[in-house]
Amino acid sequence: MEAPNRQDGDMAGRPDPAGHNQRSLDLFETLVRVRTFEERVGELFVRGGTAGSMLHLSIGEEAAAVGVTAHMRQGDTFTTHHRGHGIFLARGADPNRMMAEIAGAETGYCAGKGGSMHIADMDLGHLGANAIVGGGIPAVVGAGLSARHFKTDAVSVAFFGDGAMQQGVLYESMNMAALWSLPCLFVCINNQYGMGTRIDRASARTDFHVKAEAFGLAGSEVDGGDVEAVADIAAELVAHARTGKPGFLLVNCYRFHGHARKDKSPYRSSDEEQEGRQIDPIATQRARLMESGMAAEALDTIEERIEKEMDAAMDFATASAQPGHDALFTDVYGPDEPAPEAVDKRIAEVLAE
Repeated sequence: MEAPNRQDGDMAGRPDPAGHNQRSLDLFETLVRVRTFEERVGELFVRGGTAGSMLHLSIGEEAAAVGVTAHMRQGDTFTTHHRGHGIFLARGADPNRMMAEIAGAETGYCAGKGGSMHIADMDLGHLGANAIVGGGIPAVVGAGLSARHFKTDAVSVAFFGDGAMQQGVLYESMNMAALWSLPCLFVCINNQYGMGTRIDRASARTDFHVKAEAFGLAGSEVDGGDVEAVADIAAELVAHARTGKPGFLLVNCYRFHGHARKDKSPYRSSDEEQEGRQIDPIATQRARLMESGMAAEALDTIEERIEKEMDAAMDFATASAQPGHDALFTDVYGPDEPAPEAVDKRIAEVLAE
C-alpha cells in the first residue's frame, strides 16, 4: 500500500477491495510512520548526528498529529511547537528532508539552519515550528485573517502543548480569532507535563477546552489514545472553522519519554510511566484493525516497509553535506545586500591603512 497523500484531506471512511476500512488503515500507517521516524531521530541524536544539543520527541502523542492533519488540505496552514516532527510528517513532509534538517544538513527543508525546533515549509503550509512556548500561535491568526480576506476557504491550525496554556499570547489569539470569526483551530496536545512539572501543578483547571469556550470558540476534548476519535472530532472542528467558526481541541495523551532526549524524567515514577504508556494510539489502532479482520501479518508488512523507509532517511541525512561557510548569510540579508566581511579581513584592512 502506498503512503497516503496527506495534502488532500480526504480521509473519509471507505472500504478497500478486501473489505477493510481504508481510513483506519491510512490512520494506522501514518501513526507508524510518525513513531518510527521519531525513533530514528532519537537514534540519530544518540549517535551525535543531530544539530544542536536539544531534541524533543512526540512518541505517545501521534494521534493528535495524525487525526487533525487528516482533514487538512492544500492551501491550509499550520504552526507547531518544539515537539513538532510528527505533525509535519503527518501533514505530508518528506522524511528524507526532515531527517536531513534535524541533522543540520544542507539537503534539509531549511538547508540545515532550522534544525529540530525551527523547521518550516511554505509549500506544505508549515508556517514554522517555534522553540518559544506559544510563540507560533499568533501566526495562525494572521493566516486566518488572510484566508478570510482573500476568501481562500483555507484553515490555519495552531498545534501547541499544555505548557502554552499558561501563555497570555494564546488567550489574545483565541480572542481575536473568535472576535473576527477567523478560520482557525487551536489544538492543545496535553501530554501531562510541561518540562518536569505535571500539568495539575501548573494550572488550577485542566479542562482547557472550557477556557476556550469562554472566548467564544467551539471547545472539544478527546482521548489522544484513539486516533479514530481524534479524526472524527477534528473533522467537525475543521469543517466549522472553514465557515468562520474557530475551534479549540484538547487532545489528552501521555508523553512516553522525558521532556528532551537527555531527560530521564526522574520526576515520574516507573509505575506512572508504565501506566501512561498504555495510552498508545498505535496499539489501539492495531487492535481495532485486527478485530475487524485485518491479518497481523499484513500490519507487520506495513511496519517493516516503514522501518526501511526511515532507515533510508537516516542514511540520506548522514550522507548529506553540512552547509558551507559561504551559506552562512544566505536568507539572512536581502539578495541585493553585499555579504558581511569576515572580522579578520576587516582587521587586516585597518592595520594596512
